[in-house]
Amino acid sequence: MDLLQAIALALLQGLTEFLPISSSAHLILLPQMIDGWADQGLAFDVAVHVGTLSAVLIYFRREVTEMAVDWSLSLKNRQQTMNSRLAWAVLFGTIPVGLVGLLFKDFIEMNLRSPTVIAIATVVFGLLLWWADVAGKRNRDEYTISISDVIVIGCAQALALIPGTSRSGATITAGLMLGLTREASARFSFLLSIPVITLSGGLVTLDLIKDGAPVEWSLMIIGTVLAGVTAYLCIHFFLKLLERVGMLPFVIYRLALGALLFYMFGFTL
Repeated sequence: MDLLQAIALALLQGLTEFLPISSSAHLILLPQMIDGWADQGLAFDVAVHVGTLSAVLIYFRREVTEMAVDWSLSLKNRQQTMNSRLAWAVLFGTIPVGLVGLLFKDFIEMNLRSPTVIAIATVVFGLLLWWADVAGKRNRDEYTISISDVIVIGCAQALALIPGTSRSGATITAGLMLGLTREASARFSFLLSIPVITLSGGLVTLDLIKDGAPVEWSLMIIGTVLAGVTAYLCIHFFLKLLERVGMLPFVIYRLALGALLFYMFGFTL
């Protein structure tokens, strides 16, 4: 991997990680669409995930701090606040994707990374996002999330292990279906990404250690910084514009991307 590929992939990861358009699909497809670009490797995947994780932690630093403090107090005093309930919701919402990831990681890697699977998931879950945005009541915030809501959103996040689905897209779609506002759905999705990115990055790191592959540290640092800065800006502007523009632009993009993939790759699994 050369410098140009590292920059392109880092910017792509930072831009797509928190938008409802699937970062994994773009990172899988870009090297396949450009001649001479090899797979970026496990080490670079870890680097860009560290960048996006840093971005969401910095952006939501006040909320995360308050949630962590109140969650710790809830363990000691057995009394819940809205921040501790939100923290518990994030933790419980991570369980489904953790279980599915551990059980089916190898199957997904070997069987679900084809352009056709990505194209189908991109279109289907794009249409679901559109329907949820149109039909959802959008009258609740993230602090009203119940246990049943957490189960639904957590299972939606597990479905996002299918490349092309989009973790943020699936969780935002579920939130909208449950009556959350667009901003509340997005904010909870972003908070939910913290343990997920941490766990997935940890698993990839373990694979990297087992492989004993060489690491190009300069490219890793560039990837981490670029992905982090891009992701931070993406979160900021996405939340600012979300209530105004809605989900339609992302739905249109997903449908166009799906059509392009079917045109380029056909239906070969």
